[in-house]
Amino acid sequence: MIDLSSQKKMAKSLILPQHDPHSLLGIHTIDDKTKVIRLWRPGAKTIHLEVLGKIIEAEKRGEEGLFEVEVPFSCSFLDYSVYHQNGMLGYDPYAFAPTFGEVDAHLFSKGVHYQLYDALGARIHEDQGCKGVKFSVWAPSAKAVSLVADFNHWDGRISPMRSLGGCGVWELFVPGLKVGEKYKFEITTQEGTLKLKSDPMAYSAEFRPKTASVVADLNGYQWQDAEWFEKKSSDANIPMTIYEVHLGSWRKKEGDFLNYREIAHLLGEYCNQMGFTHVELMPVAEHPLDESWGYQVTGAYAITSRYGTPEDFQYFVDHMHQKGIGVFIDWVAAHFPVDDFSLAQFDGTYLYEHDDPRKGFHPHWNTYIFNYGRNEVSNFLIANALFWFDKMHIDGLRVDAVASMLYLDYGRKEGEWIPNRYGGRENLEAIEFLKHLNSVVHQKFPKTLMFAEESTSFTGVTHSLEHNGLGFDIKWNMGWMNDTLKYFQTDPLYRHYHQNALTFGLIYAFSEKFILVLSHDEVVHGKKSLLSKMPGDDWQKFAGVRLFYSYMLCQPGKNLLFMGSEIGQFGEWYCKEELPWHLLQFPKHKALQKMISDINHFYKNSSPLWKYDFDPKGFEWVDFSDRQNSVISYLRKSDDRIFACVHNFTPTFLPEYFVPLRNTKDVTEAFNTDREEYGGSGKINPSVIVQTGGFSVQLAPLATMIFEVTFI
Repeated sequence: MIDLSSQKKMAKSLILPQHDPHSLLGIHTIDDKTKVIRLWRPGAKTIHLEVLGKIIEAEKRGEEGLFEVEVPFSCSFLDYSVYHQNGMLGYDPYAFAPTFGEVDAHLFSKGVHYQLYDALGARIHEDQGCKGVKFSVWAPSAKAVSLVADFNHWDGRISPMRSLGGCGVWELFVPGLKVGEKYKFEITTQEGTLKLKSDPMAYSAEFRPKTASVVADLNGYQWQDAEWFEKKSSDANIPMTIYEVHLGSWRKKEGDFLNYREIAHLLGEYCNQMGFTHVELMPVAEHPLDESWGYQVTGAYAITSRYGTPEDFQYFVDHMHQKGIGVFIDWVAAHFPVDDFSLAQFDGTYLYEHDDPRKGFHPHWNTYIFNYGRNEVSNFLIANALFWFDKMHIDGLRVDAVASMLYLDYGRKEGEWIPNRYGGRENLEAIEFLKHLNSVVHQKFPKTLMFAEESTSFTGVTHSLEHNGLGFDIKWNMGWMNDTLKYFQTDPLYRHYHQNALTFGLIYAFSEKFILVLSHDEVVHGKKSLLSKMPGDDWQKFAGVRLFYSYMLCQPGKNLLFMGSEIGQFGEWYCKEELPWHLLQFPKHKALQKMISDINHFYKNSSPLWKYDFDPKGFEWVDFSDRQNSVISYLRKSDDRIFACVHNFTPTFLPEYFVPLRNTKDVTEAFNTDREEYGGSGKINPSVIVQTGGFSVQLAPLATMIFEVTFI
């Protein structure tokens, strides 16, 4: 509050303080008998307000838009209401104290305001019995900021916001506003340019191509998943077969998107039928272009409106949990798009991004890179991760493109990047950010998992922070994926030359905690679908997919499969079209789907295949040297059961194949991908002959055979 003489001077000069409109507007004391209510309505000829139950016309002061009404000294801000442009009658926005407090400002400036998602943005709020929406936005270099919305007819002159000083936050509380109000921030840069920006902290946004933010309330949903969280393990030593899903193209309804609630029922039932333990959703944060698949995020806190409201998404997660299915989402902290309505040069300066393009711009993706060294930017991202766990009950985040964050020269030629202070290529600020992120996530939500999509040999991605690691729980094994895909695309006639592609991954398999992935990236952009990658005739192609997936489940590490592969999709995935579910009318596709379902259920009930995925004691080679037949065999172990996994990577049937395994007592075939019901040739082993030094089986072509073994 400024002194009386300053108030009179401002009112007389009709200059509205751009940084502090509240110092002039609202209700102010004139003397010990009188107060004055000042309203700001540029362009209005007359305005009325309600004072103590009576409608009063305000007196206009000059032509700029200032109106005044003198009232008795006893009059308070609760005794009058103002009419907004849309006719709404509510309490005066300029009569309230700031909603973003000093503690908020301090924590934010330090980068440790972990519930920032409650403090910034547009949030339902009640102040002294007055209900409305508080708006706040970080724009430290702005000359002025105004709220533009439905209620003020998107007129940037009407609702100037108040600057809270050094923290860079601007705020305004508007009583009477409700959920569903569309809004943006009109930012005046120091150069006088106007920028119309969506809210970086908005919970919801308009359906594309519109870009306004939408007021939403996330606190009203009644969660029913307490039992899920009570039973959920606090570590990753669990069975994990993840179904990667793009919500917009998994299923459609007459060509349109399904609602989150509709998808929940269909997908929950399908995952239980198919034996998938978790789903991983491609990004569901708001994004303008469907073809970006969600990876070009313009609303990090806004659940995309393509499939419904934030509450609809909460229902989706809740329902999946009640069906026993975990929910992971892809999370993008590596970059953001250049769209002018979003984060790019938000307040007229390089605020969220680096100003030097050698550090702040991705040449390959044409996107900006977050400035991880700025406390407020780091806070924005870390609070966003916590938001998904807190408000949306997500079980884990798959952090996209971690390699691009770790290296300053990622995708750049010599001279296009700036070395770190030690002259190296590592992005020290990003590394510190990731450590901070994982530390806070595991402290506040210990039963959640953090996945890193990291494609290099960076040391310690899943090592603990105490051992100088990055602190992730699981790393995508891109090396295994690339080697194995290349091997499977090789004609079986020549596979004996490439046996090392199958064995090399076991050299480093326990250096990190890995997940084996066959993701969306491998079935687009000319790479062909998984089925179409397989060489040979149709029979061999389907057998190859059965072999590939079963081989992945048998290897150490968790597992992920992209949607469509389980039904034998021939064409590449396209985000605008529904999966070709009609293929299931054909026996080969139906048989493949049944095999995927059966082996997933088998896997979940078979602890040797997942109990010690991250421990060498869970794996032991039997024979990796049979190059002539392109066969490998190994043991998977748990505390009380042992499996021998045998894989034949050629279409040759070997009727009396000897598996060398000493001290064998009894061997039983537990699973065989060559069963006729799976589309195979039916070369199964109803009984197994145990011999000195091993056992003999009929080895099915292009198949995985899993045997339960007991020893003497």
